[in-house]
Amino acid sequence: MIILENESLVAKINPKGAELESLVNKQTGLQYMWSGDPAFWPKHSPVLFPVVGGLKDNTYYYDGKSYQLTRHGFGRDKTYVVEQASAIEVVCTLTQDEQSLSVYPFAFVFKVRYRLTGSEISCTFEVENPAESPLLFSAGGHPAFAVPLTGNTTYDDYYLKFNHTETIQRNKLVNGLTGNNYEVLPMEGNVLRLHKSLFYEDAIVIKGMQSNMITLASSKHQHGIHFKFIDFPFFGIWAAKDANFVCLEPWCGVTDGEDHDQQLQHKEGIVTLAAHAHWERTWSAECF
Repeated sequence: MIILENESLVAKINPKGAELESLVNKQTGLQYMWSGDPAFWPKHSPVLFPVVGGLKDNTYYYDGKSYQLTRHGFGRDKTYVVEQASAIEVVCTLTQDEQSLSVYPFAFVFKVRYRLTGSEISCTFEVENPAESPLLFSAGGHPAFAVPLTGNTTYDDYYLKFNHTETIQRNKLVNGLTGNNYEVLPMEGNVLRLHKSLFYEDAIVIKGMQSNMITLASSKHQHGIHFKFIDFPFFGIWAAKDANFVCLEPWCGVTDGEDHDQQLQHKEGIVTLAAHAHWERTWSAECF
C-alpha cells in the first residue's frame, strides 16, 4: 500500500488498480472514502481505462476485428508500476502487455498521478501514445465517498450542490447501456438531495453538464467534499443498492447506447490521440 501524507490528510493507494482506498482528515479523523464492504460493493475508487461503462455485448470492432472487454475496461484490475516522487505525490504507470493486446490492440502509457495539496487530493490521468498510429481510448474516475460521513447523521441528511444551476437530464440505462429515454433529476435549484432510491435503477448518467464542481455536504454538520473536475464531458453518480456511499464519476467516455454499431471509432466520447501525443485530465477532492 502506498501512503501519502501532509499536514491535513493521509491517503492510501493500492498499486492494484492504482486505487485510492482511504482518505482521512488528520484533524477530525473523518474517513472520506467508502469502506469497500463486499456485501454491497468491494471497490473504493476504481480507475476506468481504456473504456468507460459497458460495451454492447461486451464487444467492439476495430480494423475489421472483434475484441471483448468487460465493463470499465482492465485498468482497474491491473497492478501498476509505482514511482513515489515524494511524501505527497505518487505516479502509477500501466503499459500494454500480452494480455492487454489480446483485448485492446494498442500500445499505450497510462499514468495515474495522486498529489496532496493542503486539504485536497488530486488525481490526474495521463495518456501517452508511443506508437506511429492513433490511440483510441476512454478514461474516467469512479471514487466512492462515505455517506454518512459522521455517526450522528443518515444518508438522507446529505445532498449534492452543483456550482451552476441547471436542468440535468438523466440518461436512463437499460441492461447497463444508455437507452433512448430521459428523465429530469428532481433538483431544488442547484441541489440534488440524496436518497438511496435514486440509484435503484442503476447509475445517473449525465451528458452536457455545465457544472465543474459538486459539493457533497449535509445541513447537520460542517464537513464534506468539494469535488472538482474540468473537461470531462460526461458524469456519473452512482451507489450500490442501499449502500452507504455515493460515487462522483467524471468521465471522458460513456457506456454504449442500445443502438451502437460497436465500431470503436464511433463510440461516444472516444478520445483519438495522435502518434506520440500526450493527454491528461484531473479531478480533485477538497475535504472540509
